[in-house]
Amino acid sequence: MYSLSQLRRAFSTPRLILREVNRLYHTRFRQWEYNQRGINFFEEDWDNLLILDACRYDAFERKMRDRNFPGHLESRVSQGSATPEFLKSNIDGLDLTDTVYVTGTTMVYREQILNGDLDVKFHAVDDVWGDSIEYGEWGVLPKTMAARTRKAVETYPNKRIVTHFIQPHIPFIGPTGEKYESELGTSPWKSKVRGELDLSDDILWQAYMENLDLVLNEVTELIHELPGKTVITADHGQLIGDRGFPIPIKDYGHPTALYYDELVKVPWHVSQNGDRKRVTKGNEATVYSEESTSELDEKAKKHLEQLGYL
Repeated sequence: MYSLSQLRRAFSTPRLILREVNRLYHTRFRQWEYNQRGINFFEEDWDNLLILDACRYDAFERKMRDRNFPGHLESRVSQGSATPEFLKSNIDGLDLTDTVYVTGTTMVYREQILNGDLDVKFHAVDDVWGDSIEYGEWGVLPKTMAARTRKAVETYPNKRIVTHFIQPHIPFIGPTGEKYESELGTSPWKSKVRGELDLSDDILWQAYMENLDLVLNEVTELIHELPGKTVITADHGQLIGDRGFPIPIKDYGHPTALYYDELVKVPWHVSQNGDRKRVTKGNEATVYSEESTSELDEKAKKHLEQLGYL
């Protein structure tokens, strides 16, 4: 069922009605809760998993041509076309006490604490956004995420490490993003869908690729340092004026339950540095018992708003 507010938004923006028709097609008229053609990334074999939020496979492949990355590039199909869907389908109900989650996005906190929709046991979670929002109220820079990853590896040598970078997801923090900051606002994809943003797709692509460069600069150093088997991937991709299916409307962002290649085909770059880790399970940490305060809740909500989710 659709809420009254959803219906109002749809009728004010007819493109959303067509998007919903495509969504019904991709979910088999809502029989699928997630993309059943995808795989569970947390059941794959890795010691370190570097997640680049909203990174398209084709964009990553293009950037790899100019970088001397060790290892080899493959692709995988994600179970979600947005982060909440990715998390729900990959980690809900799992015992991941062999894993430490380092994150610049508030999504795990939102889904587990604010919404109560996620049940997962990590050994530890480092909510970097909780104390290191550096780009105004926009988010966490790649260099800070890389530094916290190094700290996690040192602190938890026998745990799998997941690092969830914000970039190339908005906000656009490269030169193009700074140049058009006032026009882009906090929700450029929503504004583009509603016809309120006049910037061309070429400019949006340039801003997106600059974000990807910024995070890859840090990842390039990390993969030479991280011990064991490291995989670079993404939770989902990104639409930047791509045509949908079966109704070929131009679309933007990463709406849930739309399983276009641009949204669910993601990089899976594999490299290995030295011996594999001796990973062990441990006790579940009291991850949020002390952190779950009204102050942190408000910070999480503000961060989600600035990322365009609220």
